[in-house]
Amino acid sequence: MPDPVSKSFRTDRRSSTTAVDDVSLRVEEGSIVGVIGYSGAGKSTLVRLLNGLEQPTSGTVEVLSVDVGAASEAKLRDLRRSVGMIFQQFNLFTSRTVAANVAYPLKVAGWKKADRDKRVAELLDFVGIGDKAKQYPRRLSGGQKQRVGIARAIATDPRILLADEATSALDPQTTAEVLDLLREINRRLGITIVVITHQISIVHELCDQVIVMDGGRVVDSGDTYRVFAHPRADLTKRFVAAVTQGVPAGETLSALAAGGGDLVSVEINEFSSEDVSNVFHRHGARHSVVYGGVTDVLGRQLGTLTYRVRTDDLGAVVAELRAHTDVVVPTGEVRA
Repeated sequence: MPDPVSKSFRTDRRSSTTAVDDVSLRVEEGSIVGVIGYSGAGKSTLVRLLNGLEQPTSGTVEVLSVDVGAASEAKLRDLRRSVGMIFQQFNLFTSRTVAANVAYPLKVAGWKKADRDKRVAELLDFVGIGDKAKQYPRRLSGGQKQRVGIARAIATDPRILLADEATSALDPQTTAEVLDLLREINRRLGITIVVITHQISIVHELCDQVIVMDGGRVVDSGDTYRVFAHPRADLTKRFVAAVTQGVPAGETLSALAAGGGDLVSVEINEFSSEDVSNVFHRHGARHSVVYGGVTDVLGRQLGTLTYRVRTDDLGAVVAELRAHTDVVVPTGEVRA
């Protein structure tokens, strides 16, 4: 495993700021990895380290067996041909047609025109805009522009595709279509994809693995479902709560508590060994969901549901639930 990497930038003669701080991670070939964090977390700097646009201040960045920090400029140029890149703002040549945009990296790589034309036609059909070859970017929608960007990024058969906030400028429907396309690229072409994002929905819909960054450091990482089901860092918990609502608190809790009965918040995940409703029924407890949410993480359910429970023995109900999953009684009271 290469040494943990750090990257600092000089802010003036006497001080500097660290954008990536002692980060150690491994991306498995053929996987889709999400790097998530808020603005300033160090995500984009990490991407620039991966494609050699920035050199590490310390540590080692190894991409496709190339030590990026020690590589010559010629070696870095060779590496970048194996690392495609798609961007938030598309970065298309506005004065060139769609076909010419996609052909550009092939021309730089020395492909003959006939071969370029054939490859461009194949790529545009693959990303679903074969009929837009002669149009200019200004005539395209945001989703179509991003499809051009994706076609250009995979033109030279890269082994890695870096997507830096690639769906942030798109509406939800178009985002879903682009995610489907990235999933298809990974499945059919076997390209490793690293997605940089601040959107939790992108990660839980697309990514096999997740890396959570905060203040330049990796605070959580691993299998996406396991990280979200058992978050270690406060930031990860906030991301999960954003899509599942979590446990009620404050005015929401007060309003719910005023409705009578007892409130019980139950974590819902595939590691739970018993259906929650079965537990309630065994104890003759009347129950209804009053708060929370469940989201889909790569086809697996994850979330927290708060139930209003009416029973003479809440303690027994909670004890059995806790044998199977995590349980919180938001009011902090359990009657004997």
